[in-house]
Parts: sequence; C-alpha cells; structure tokens
Amino acid sequence: MNIHIVIPARFASTRLPGKPLADIAGKPMIVRVAAQAARSMASDVVVAVDDQRVAEAVIAEGWQAETTRRDHVSGSDRVMEVASRRGWPDDDIVINVQGDEPLVPPQVIDQLCEGMLARPDVTMATLSEPISDIDDFLNPNVVKVVADDAGMAMTFSRSPIPYPRDTAGGDVPTGAARHVGIYGFRVSALRRFIALGESSLEGIEKLEQLRWLQASLPLLVIQANERVPGGVDTPEDLARVQALFSA
Repeated sequence: MNIHIVIPARFASTRLPGKPLADIAGKPMIVRVAAQAARSMASDVVVAVDDQRVAEAVIAEGWQAETTRRDHVSGSDRVMEVASRRGWPDDDIVINVQGDEPLVPPQVIDQLCEGMLARPDVTMATLSEPISDIDDFLNPNVVKVVADDAGMAMTFSRSPIPYPRDTAGGDVPTGAARHVGIYGFRVSALRRFIALGESSLEGIEKLEQLRWLQASLPLLVIQANERVPGGVDTPEDLARVQALFSA
C-alpha cells in the first residue's frame, strides 16, 4: 500500500485569478504547497492542474504535474482523474491537499495518513481544529464540523454549529471546531465519491464533503495536533502569507 498526495490547482479562481501562480517570496504558491507536502510521509506528490502555465511552473521547479480536464466540479474529481491515469490500486491512500495552503504543516498530513493506516475500516478521513474566536465561529468562510463521540462526522456547515441557543452571539460553544480542508481517501472510496455526483446539501453549502455524509457513509474527523494556518482565498490572505515568508 502506498500513500500519494495530489494537489488540485484551479487557475480560474473567482476572488484571486491565477492564484496557483501567485508569487510568494520568489516562487509560485503552488510550488510552496508542493514543497510542504513533500516533507510528509507520502511516497509521492502530484499537482493536478487545469492550465498549462501552472503545469510548466510546477515542472520547472522539479515537481510532478498532471494536466486534467477543466470542467471538473470539485478538487476531488481532479484528484480521481490523476489516480485513474496512474492506475493506483484500490487500497492505496490518496491525500487531497488544497492548492492554496502554502503553510500546511507536514505533521498534520502525516497525522491524517497515520490515522488511516491505523484504521483499515476507514475509507475517508479529514482534519479539524478547535475554534476559540467568536468571529471565526460566525464567519461563513470558516467551515464548521460536528463529530460524534467516535470521531465520525455528523455534519459540516458554514453556519455556526453547534448553535448556542442560550448564549447566541456570546462565547464560542465548547467543542466548536473548524474543518481543515485536507482529505484522505482509499482509492476505492474516492471512486465511489465521484460516482455519487453532487448532492443537494453539497450544492446548497458548496461543501463537497456533504456528498459523502448525505449518502450515509462514514467520515473520520481527526483533530489536528498543531495549528493549521488558513489558506489563501483573497488578496488580503495572499498579502498575509507573503509577509510571513518575507519575515
């Protein structure tokens, strides 16, 4: 069994066009993400692109790139195209690392890998971290997750969950958690995920993980053992990350 990382990189970002090629201390952001991912225990790292300019930038820095279809509806669809092309076996593990996470700690990628290796019954897993700031809890761009006592996801939402009925607008409720958008799949589960097609809840919230839950399939949520900085979605996010790399 091998562990692969695939980084989907979509060029046409609405809020930050050309995002994968955004400069961070002299290198494209997607290259920064690949370099972080390569420090994990995974056997290989592949960037799944939809634009030849991104492929050329990735290859020029010595990383693997696969040019995929432009009409994929989600990053996971793009990851599946790479897995199929490369003929990865059903029991291999594929980690989907978002292409806008240049600060992703390799340790949390390893934590996700180790969690799946220790649980052969788990076919899909992801990460979370506690929320302590009320602004984050109320922010629809911060995706929240609620898990059961066994660590299995109950739901994800952009809304504040669990909703504190008696103290609404006050303190963050105990147990509130942010979803960290890194996914682990067995290849067989990823194939099933794609075959399901977009679910109604997924379409409403624009959260692809809801597709899995709406089909009554289990999703393990592992609490990250260190803080995972937020990704780059806006010009302001990019400026923040550029400042950190330049410090």
